[in-house]
Amino acid sequence: MIISVDLGQRSYDVALDHGARHRLSNLIGDRSPRAQAVAIVTSDSLARMPWFDLESGLAQHVLIVPEGESAKTLNTLESLVEQLAALELSRSDVVVGVGGGAITDLAGFAAAVYLRGVDLVQIPTSLVGQVDAALGGKTAVNLQAGKNLVGAFHQPIGVLCDYDTLETLPERERLGGLGEVAKCWLLEGGYAAELAQTSLHDLIVMSVRLKASIVSLDEREGGRRALLNYGHTLAHALEKVSLARDVDEMRHGEAVAIGLAFAIRLARSLERVGDSEVERHDEVLEALGLRAKVPRHYPTSTLLEAMGHDKKAHHDLTFVLAGAEGFDVVRGIDRDLVGRTLDEFRGEQ
Repeated sequence: MIISVDLGQRSYDVALDHGARHRLSNLIGDRSPRAQAVAIVTSDSLARMPWFDLESGLAQHVLIVPEGESAKTLNTLESLVEQLAALELSRSDVVVGVGGGAITDLAGFAAAVYLRGVDLVQIPTSLVGQVDAALGGKTAVNLQAGKNLVGAFHQPIGVLCDYDTLETLPERERLGGLGEVAKCWLLEGGYAAELAQTSLHDLIVMSVRLKASIVSLDEREGGRRALLNYGHTLAHALEKVSLARDVDEMRHGEAVAIGLAFAIRLARSLERVGDSEVERHDEVLEALGLRAKVPRHYPTSTLLEAMGHDKKAHHDLTFVLAGAEGFDVVRGIDRDLVGRTLDEFRGEQ
């Protein structure tokens, strides 16, 4: 399966298949024919696996970075770019991100800023990476003030989604990826009953098609692409608090699932939707096995403060919300209303 992201001269394909990673050499040969070297950015555990056979004419360098959100720091970015410079990687060479969403974010940002931009290939190995993080050109690292506050738009020359890499995913990682799948399913108007007849591969294709179509129309989030942030205002706040607590971090998709359940309740509080839409959301999340509950030890006041630092915020709080005619970006939402709705949401749990 090939899905194209149409961006004129910077268009690229997303390949989804078993063994898709083995297309890397052909992809580099077609899109970066002058490349002499490839820098593969990955984790220690993934680096031990037999990933792909590169053409003998390409020098292969493996650069190890931490796994998870702990990789997405300015310090890690600086270290990675210094390694690219030490390798004397040229502007005609290629950076390849191999890993989950955090690693593809980091690799993409490094490719964006090194020599003012080198070619990038993304090979996402997690479900959240395949359905969201590795395509669309958004790259970023985190600050203490919030998630993804320092970054750049840098489109890859190709994305290789290999279904084989999902077969050994731990259950928590699989569920985490389903949070982004649920977002796409809900944006597309899907119901829980339809999920029983839909395979995981079909859900991945649905998610990639939706994102590719939106990015093709709105690359830099000037309009419709912002809808892909559905559920993310609270989700990013939850992730920020989780990272600050230095405990077992909340997976991105887990946070998105909670954010989706909250966002539809906020839409109801604003009288944009009725109970039936809340039920649709809850049933979809339940059908996918997602637990949409705010942890008890995450105070409402702390989450409100974190939401105020979200990159979508202006002065008041900003959410993507459902409405009578679809989904919209809604700005200037009263913090007290958000806090009350969040407390009511907690009361349901």
